[in-house]
Amino acid sequence: MYAMKICIVSSCGGHLTEVRALKSIYEKYGHFYVLNDKIKLPKDMEGKIYFIRHSERDWVFFVNLWEAWDILRKEQPRLILSTGAGPIVPFTILGKFFRIPTLFIETFTRVAKPSLTGRIMYCLADRLLYQWKPLARFFPKGTYGGPLV
Repeated sequence: MYAMKICIVSSCGGHLTEVRALKSIYEKYGHFYVLNDKIKLPKDMEGKIYFIRHSERDWVFFVNLWEAWDILRKEQPRLILSTGAGPIVPFTILGKFFRIPTLFIETFTRVAKPSLTGRIMYCLADRLLYQWKPLARFFPKGTYGGPLV
């Protein structure tokens, strides 16, 4: 059993590619992924994944809250990590209930203005990192970390 378990929440595509750039850091800890769409998985992700329904800021968000409740209660991670997008919001809300901190990294593609998820997560996440210096004015309590890739 790992002393530290990380819940990695991501949309498929670029967000997943981006968060997997951190794999060398989180692979030494217990971890699992939560994705909002079925995809062909790399071998190292097999057996470590949950799929939730895809929500586009609609009523399915409430289904995602229920799914997050079940997953977080079962897995009991010590940290929630994400580079976006939407699926992180219900996990962060429920993470607060379970006292699980969230680290959100604003996506690499946002150079001059934050994403909608980034603006929401600035209010919800325990820690927010951004990858481009121009975002400092939008995230004064965030931390500049430079590009992940």
